[in-house]
Amino acid sequence: MIGFLRGVLIDKQPPSLLLDVQGVGYEVEAPMTTFYDLPPVGESVALFTHLAVREDAHTLYGFGKASDRSLFRSLIKVNGVGARLALTILSGMQASEFVLCVQVGDTASLVKLPGVGKKTAERLVVEMRDKLSDWGGGAGVAGGLAATARPDVVNPVEEAVSALMALGYKAHEASRLVRAIDARNLSTEDIIRAALQSSVS
Repeated sequence: MIGFLRGVLIDKQPPSLLLDVQGVGYEVEAPMTTFYDLPPVGESVALFTHLAVREDAHTLYGFGKASDRSLFRSLIKVNGVGARLALTILSGMQASEFVLCVQVGDTASLVKLPGVGKKTAERLVVEMRDKLSDWGGGAGVAGGLAATARPDVVNPVEEAVSALMALGYKAHEASRLVRAIDARNLSTEDIIRAALQSSVS
């Protein structure tokens, strides 16, 4: 099991990133809440990881905080919630916001996330409330992440739309969310953050 990686960030195209760890390139999928805190390409980054093994694929998921990885692992244990939906949930709201929704039974906010219907929201509340009763924020990897915008983005609007589609939004929904934002001088990550915030507000 690969539980932790530290290396040089080679590329980041939400929701995927490429990490060079002593000459070995690791492809990692991460929620947008982790992407927001990634350093520029070419700098060092550290991630807590979870390796999902299926017959047709081995997929590595990365998180800036151990608590986010723990929440991801709890999510994929819920009936009907796979890794892709868990990643979408963690991209649509901060872990602390999700935990609060579960603890107070706020299914209305959960169903605003792409891929989460009423039954899934209710199942999340029922199955995870006890598991999250003592949940704490958790610290990030020391020295691992530095908040910054991604440099040299060719077309952040198009990248943002593509990233939202990868997170489960329909093409027209992704385009509508991005068009509603004043994207001038914004990085891809900033556009995605604004779009996700507007979709759950």
